[in-house]
Amino acid sequence: MTDVVPPTALSEVQLRLLCHDDIDSGGIVGMIVAEIKGRTKVHREDGDILASRFPVDTQVAYILSLGVVKDFRKLGIGSLLLDSLKEHISTTAQDHCKAIYLHVLTTNTTAIHFYHNRDFRQHHYLPYYYSIRGVLKDGFTYVLYINGGHPPWTLLYPLLKGGGGRGRGR
Repeated sequence: MTDVVPPTALSEVQLRLLCHDDIDSGGIVGMIVAEIKGRTKVHREDGDILASRFPVDTQVAYILSLGVVKDFRKLGIGSLLLDSLKEHISTTAQDHCKAIYLHVLTTNTTAIHFYHNRDFRQHHYLPYYYSIRGVLKDGFTYVLYINGGHPPWTLLYPLLKGGGGRGRGR
């Protein structure tokens, strides 16, 4: 597993909303960008993230980006950012948010390992999802269910819930 940020270093870590003026005043070593939206507002390929029994106004959180500067990786900063998002969603008025999801390249094994170790599970394999410098690349959708959220029930659900469904691309 990864090391955690030492307590002395944590006193130097500041989690806050980023403003334009922040860019020149200090170094940014990591960031997470996420949006909370209604489950009916997700893209077609992710429309089945939640079971259909959830009300139309149920929300999900989409992680657009989570990154840490290379020299600061493996120090627990990415985990700290993700945990802060999860805490915000679980302890505020966002408790009607039932899932956190993201997309990742199938070849990004470091990120896949990171999310899998934090209880995210592969939901979909997305062939040709990304276009990187004109080259089509495959992706995965990964989901973490929170606040009582769950996927649609299927015969395979017990296997998937236990982490048995990792899919292709490894």
